[in-house]
Amino acid sequence: MKKWSIASLAAMSIIAGSFSGTETFAATAQTTQALSTQTVSATSTEQSIVKNAFSYIGKVRYKFGVRDTHKLILDCSSFTQLVFKNNGISIPWGSRAQAQIGTLVKSKSALRVGDLVMFSIGTPGKISHVGIYIGNGNFINNQPGVGVNIKSLNSGYFKNRFIMGRHVV
Repeated sequence: MKKWSIASLAAMSIIAGSFSGTETFAATAQTTQALSTQTVSATSTEQSIVKNAFSYIGKVRYKFGVRDTHKLILDCSSFTQLVFKNNGISIPWGSRAQAQIGTLVKSKSALRVGDLVMFSIGTPGKISHVGIYIGNGNFINNQPGVGVNIKSLNSGYFKNRFIMGRHVV
């Protein structure tokens, strides 16, 4: 198990990715700067999942209920499905379907890099959004109006919306 800095992963995505404009680059640079340089342990598969997810920043457009991998128009669960597929792992489409696979993770503190994280966006307690845990209390997801981006589990909009995680890797 190698140790990677979250900031290093984000920096790799900036170098490796091609961005569509200065807004995306600025947002990604700002996110990288905001992430701690705390080192997290992750297997090579978990590292690959995170690196692949970062590569979609600025490239994916969100649309509910859509999974057009050729045009990169995806909803949250088709984004996670694509990232896992790119790493040789087949998962179903749909946040509730993805909540049924792997091993349950009840608390944020037990999450591992590469875990799926599920949230309640509409009806309290009902899973309706999914992302991928990247370590240090942060996750990457695909959202309306934003596309693929990094958010905190512990502050802001998602702070009180976490339902569970799933160990898939």
